[in-house]
Amino acid sequence: MRLTDATWTDVRDADADLAVLPVGSTEQHGPHAPLGTDALHAETVADAGAERYDGDVAVAPTIPVGVAEEHRDFAGTLWVSPDTFRRYVRDVIGSLAHHGMDRVVVVNGHGGNVPALGEVTATVSRHDDAYAVPFTWFEAVGDHGSEMGHGGPLETALLRATHPDLVREERIEEAREEASDGWGDWLSGTNLAHDSAEFTENGVVGDPGAGDADLGEELLDLSADALAELLEGVEKRAVPR
Repeated sequence: MRLTDATWTDVRDADADLAVLPVGSTEQHGPHAPLGTDALHAETVADAGAERYDGDVAVAPTIPVGVAEEHRDFAGTLWVSPDTFRRYVRDVIGSLAHHGMDRVVVVNGHGGNVPALGEVTATVSRHDDAYAVPFTWFEAVGDHGSEMGHGGPLETALLRATHPDLVREERIEEAREEASDGWGDWLSGTNLAHDSAEFTENGVVGDPGAGDADLGEELLDLSADALAELLEGVEKRAVPR
């Protein structure tokens, strides 16, 4: 059940105490991929995982702006502070819980959101009338996760499989030629760069040309199956109150 498509009486009559909340970002993904890549991927995986779950689950509207100031040098990037992001996510989970959907998996599509989501889901579970855990799709795709860059092979592959019309295929060569091989500028185990523009000229990390639609379908299968399994575990978990 997608809340944006449901009526209030649909929600009232549903038997769902479980919800997924997609969160993403609006930020640069190189010259070839849309600013909304992370939000699109979070929503796609959330929908697919909910569909594969054998039970009732509500899919909340996607939160499209996250913790992304590291991309501030690239036009169109939007961001909020970690404090604002945590408060917003906590309030949305609280409103879901108010209507009985008090077990929530936050489906994340942006690496910059990870620390804040770990903190806010722990706060919700410890102090609110709800239980929440984070799930980041590219951490649930097995060995493929080591290939995760930014606007690179994994994100481009998933776009090609699910939103092919949004990939600027004529810019792929430009994207790969100016891309960085890795994330950050490292010395003594420390990343010296706070912003992505310090180490990638066009915002891309990794080779987007290496991610085709077949890989994207595999990534969607892996992440959706992992999410469905997680939903089952969250539903069954005994949560202390």
